Amino acid sequence: MLGATLDTNSYMTRLNEELDRIDRSDMERWADLIYGAWETGNFVYIIGNGGSGTTASHMAEDLGKSSLRESDLKDESKKRLKVLSLTDNAGWLMAVGNDLAYDQIFVQQLMNYGQPGDVLLAISGSGNSPNVLNAVDWASRHEMKTFGLTGYSGGKLKEMQHDGLHVALDDMGMVESIHLCLFHWVLNDVFARINSEGRYAA
Repeated sequence: MLGATLDTNSYMTRLNEELDRIDRSDMERWADLIYGAWETGNFVYIIGNGGSGTTASHMAEDLGKSSLRESDLKDESKKRLKVLSLTDNAGWLMAVGNDLAYDQIFVQQLMNYGQPGDVLLAISGSGNSPNVLNAVDWASRHEMKTFGLTGYSGGKLKEMQHDGLHVALDDMGMVESIHLCLFHWVLNDVFARINSEGRYAA
């Protein structure tokens, strides 16, 4: 854990260095993928374990609510982004984990929901979580688009995904922080496009 060996100044310096290493085009393609799902009316599903699981919940909440202007939230005619975190149905997760196997908790949900053209955003610091890999494999075989958020070496997920953003760093805490930090730019970019604001203003 970097924070156990670095003081505050050194930690912040390292964090900034790691952010500067991120390929900006990866961020742009991530935003393009989500905006494209909004355009076509396809679903965006988000998955992850542990800290990445709560990141999936955070991203789904933000994309569902904060891709619209506050003034449009009560407008029933406003076109909305269809987004769902598959980490949030506790009963379903426990039933599948108990009755089948933990590596089935996401793919079983995709079997109910997933359609060709939908997007699966898969978050795994190690890139080797079996439940994430099973979901990505199923999604790819059923004409869904997969985008991975990885750390460390990227693991098997980096090899399987159609596209993704990689944080080449062997520290889970900083990897998770960077994933969520970069997501907020993606969210803002999608918001600007949906609402014709900022640099997308008509």
